[in-house]
Amino acid sequence: MKLTSSAFADGERIPVKHTCDGDDLSPPLTWTGVPAGTKSFAIICDDPDAPGKTWVHWVVYGLPAEVRSLPEGVAALEVLHKYGGAEQGINDSSSVGYGGPCPPRGKPHRYYFKLYALKEPPEVEAGATKADLERAMAGKIVDQAQLMGMYQRK
Repeated sequence: MKLTSSAFADGERIPVKHTCDGDDLSPPLTWTGVPAGTKSFAIICDDPDAPGKTWVHWVVYGLPAEVRSLPEGVAALEVLHKYGGAEQGINDSSSVGYGGPCPPRGKPHRYYFKLYALKEPPEVEAGATKADLERAMAGKIVDQAQLMGMYQRK
């Protein structure tokens, strides 16, 4: 499986409009090479370079198997009716939906957008956290892909 964005290439700088210094819009994402047997997708975006802990920026789950992309600027709604009732969980800013890169000034941070192909939708309550989703995905992951973007505040 391959995860890409038209906004930035793997290992490249995330554009300002996808960060707290811009419009804080989620980047467009597209995935290909989906394995047979996939029934659902989940996405987690996090920053392992954050001070103190890996900071979670986005949690999406229950994307139907026929979905192959998300557009720029996914609305900060708990339920994404446009995408088969997929849900967005709580990020580490304690809000629903995408919270873009917003590192302390200094060194660049890495942001990993991780896509999981699942053999069945994860069973989690609304407003799930990354930890809740990871527990629910255990034993259900068929394949995974990631896209890493960089961002540094000057």
